[in-house]
Amino acid sequence: MYNSIITAIAEGASKLNEIAAKTQISTGPCSKYLKVLTELGIIRKDTPVTEKPGKRTIYTIKDNFFRFWYRFVPQNITMIGSGRFKQIYETAVKSRFSDYMGLTFESMCRQYLIHYAENLPLTLTDIGQWWGTDVKTHRQVQIDIVGSMVEKDEYLIGSCKYKKEPVGVDELNLLKEYAEVFGKGRKYHFHIFSKGGFTSGLREREKCGEVTLLTLEDIYNA
Repeated sequence: MYNSIITAIAEGASKLNEIAAKTQISTGPCSKYLKVLTELGIIRKDTPVTEKPGKRTIYTIKDNFFRFWYRFVPQNITMIGSGRFKQIYETAVKSRFSDYMGLTFESMCRQYLIHYAENLPLTLTDIGQWWGTDVKTHRQVQIDIVGSMVEKDEYLIGSCKYKKEPVGVDELNLLKEYAEVFGKGRKYHFHIFSKGGFTSGLREREKCGEVTLLTLEDIYNA
């Protein structure tokens, strides 16, 4: 049962009803299994920042070893058993590694802001993700980083991109749209993290004070 639940989450199911449907376990027992996995530190139960615990809950795999194993190993176990590790890495891991690293990179960026970042525009008292529905377009919106302070009238809004390509102005514009959907702050401070760097156009926007841009090197050198 536990194995099937972790597999379902690794394959993209995140809500209780989705996990229950994918594993064919009724929601009551499934909820109990999820509680045990949470207590063991294998999975994590998340609620959008600013929401009360229990509202719009999603589940993700917290333990990075479990995330990697259930993402890449079971479906390639025959090739792995034959010792063809290089071929498996090239065909099954390397091409999908950026997608896999997305959640890990988001966690790294949040940890950086909490423990290492200096001269932040506000003192963070809470940090996490936020997701909800755009009432105008009826689309689901997810913000990688939302950091709040005690007064709850200013927020740090962040995006994390673990890709080779440099991030451009479109990402800042999208982040501003998402902040409007979030709609809880008087003032927003935008941060974008990127593995592949940034375009000259976005760097110009940083010079104007619209956004703070951070690369992997910035995080590691903190």
